[in-house]
Amino acid sequence: MHTSDTPIISASTLTPSYGIEPLTGTKFSTWRDSVKLTLGVMDLDHALRADAPPALNDKSTTEQKRVYDQWERSNRMSLMIIKNSISVAIRGAIPDSDNAKTYLNSVEEQFKGTSKAHASTLILKMLTTKYDGISGVREHIMMMSDMANKLKGMDMEISEGFLVHFIMTSLPAQFGPFKINYNTQKEKWKMSELIAMYVQEEERLKIEKPDVAHVTTTTPSKRKGKSLEGESSKVRKTGASTSSSVSKFKGTPRCKFFHKKGHFQRDCPKFKEWLAKKGILYNPEIGKKPKND
Repeated sequence: MHTSDTPIISASTLTPSYGIEPLTGTKFSTWRDSVKLTLGVMDLDHALRADAPPALNDKSTTEQKRVYDQWERSNRMSLMIIKNSISVAIRGAIPDSDNAKTYLNSVEEQFKGTSKAHASTLILKMLTTKYDGISGVREHIMMMSDMANKLKGMDMEISEGFLVHFIMTSLPAQFGPFKINYNTQKEKWKMSELIAMYVQEEERLKIEKPDVAHVTTTTPSKRKGKSLEGESSKVRKTGASTSSSVSKFKGTPRCKFFHKKGHFQRDCPKFKEWLAKKGILYNPEIGKKPKND
């Protein structure tokens, strides 16, 4: 019996979490990585990396006793941490073992089917995910990279070269000329380079064509009895008339990159200099209007 001044000790107080999110039936690969990381940081993962040494006897040497004591402590502490990070409902379905490595393998066996289903979901999500133009191209690329890393944890590794091309296919048509220039280069970009280049390209597009960027990133919807398609057409028509009025009445071409009159972007020395700094092969055909047959 306790008084009002006596502290009540709960099970959660006695069981430290060690920063591991409890395994409740989902995210097994995340839980497994967290367990291994925690045990590694605490220098308790020896029993997961090495098999149990022979039992000690009267003839055991000092070195053999040291090795056995190290493994025994690692095994005992690992088992406690692993079991305490699994929900009671799941723990009851796992065959018990006094070997931490064996016990962890038994947990993995219980979740093999779940991991395969999760991998299928991730693959489908990667195939269907397209850049929405709202979150930012950096966040989009990092999200795709994160899904690839999760698949890697399920023994479904995707090469960085393939991932770079795969991410490019998820970007909208406004990045088309940039992708064409990349494909003409011999060098392959790393993921960090891909992010840096596309972030710069997105910023340039926002400055060069703010109206086009707005139209391509807005979700179609009904508003005040008018469809957004009509609004988009209106914007495009307005942009077209503005462009034609410049060429008709002022008669001078305007560089969209340098924002100066007197030449087009494809002939702009500043634009060519910018491409050279980025390692992008100059393609003079980009930006030209197709001739009518």
